[in-house]
Amino acid sequence: MRNDDPLSFSLAPFLDGATVPVLLAVSGGPDSTALMHAAAIRGAPAGLFVATIDHGLRAGSADEAAEVARLAQELGLPHTVLTWETPRRAGRIQAEARAARYQLLAQHAKSIGANRILTAHTRDDQAETVLMRLIAGSGPAGLAGMRNERPLGEGLHLARPFLDIAKADLVAYCAAHALPFVHDPSNADERFARARLRRLLPLLEGEGLSTERLARLAARIARDEAALAVRAATVLAQVRLAGDGEVLTLDGHRLAGEPVAIVLRVLDTALGHDYAAPPKRLERLENLVLDGILPALARGEALRRTLRGQIIGVGPSGRIRLTPAPPRRPVAPRK
Repeated sequence: MRNDDPLSFSLAPFLDGATVPVLLAVSGGPDSTALMHAAAIRGAPAGLFVATIDHGLRAGSADEAAEVARLAQELGLPHTVLTWETPRRAGRIQAEARAARYQLLAQHAKSIGANRILTAHTRDDQAETVLMRLIAGSGPAGLAGMRNERPLGEGLHLARPFLDIAKADLVAYCAAHALPFVHDPSNADERFARARLRRLLPLLEGEGLSTERLARLAARIARDEAALAVRAATVLAQVRLAGDGEVLTLDGHRLAGEPVAIVLRVLDTALGHDYAAPPKRLERLENLVLDGILPALARGEALRRTLRGQIIGVGPSGRIRLTPAPPRRPVAPRK
């Protein structure tokens, strides 16, 4: 492969300087098959490993994992099948499968000494993610879409080198190199929201809302979100008063002098937002800040609310105290 090949160019930052093994997550679809092939050709100083998750959700998944293993062997890459054996709950299959996938990959990465996992998410995946989060009512952090790289645990990162590449380009890559790949029927199963949005994307593109524009929107929001996050971290350090154990005290009057966007981010961080997790809806945080904390500070009134397992108290002095809420009492069964 030429070094100016788009796939090779995208992989270079994640492979060329790797001092420990790199783990490739390969399902057997065209995107991840292209990832495995392109990575194998480029190589990595400390070696490449391949893992396939067998969710066991449909017939033939074991055969598909075996096909990935066969191609990995041809490319000289060690391959492991990771099986999801945890009981599943109806109605949450996709969400639980996603969580299980990353948990299994993280465990395997640690076992082989890898500190980075590469997935083959594409620009099309990014566009679908932005639309899903828009429908879910996400704020800027959610509309920034998937990050090129994010923490997946202590000393471990998840990277998406193909996030700026169209899926069609990866399909074409597989065709050009005669690479076999599987078609996941769940991608067209309209019981799932992502599949329904995938069907609508051509209609939106006809109106000018292309996957490229959605991905560009995510990149612009991510850029602004990063700048706001830096400012919010600075403000949090400035308004944070001496704490007592698990109690966090903030200077509410000083905080209220900041723009609302910064106030929201400071409280989001103070409440223990996990930026490695999928972004949450903002409604409850906005209600707390806009309808509770800021009016209470302006009027010099006391306030007591609970959110994310924290008791948020505002005193007449203008101090905001965050204290862990006591465990909820179990609900007694009805007789």
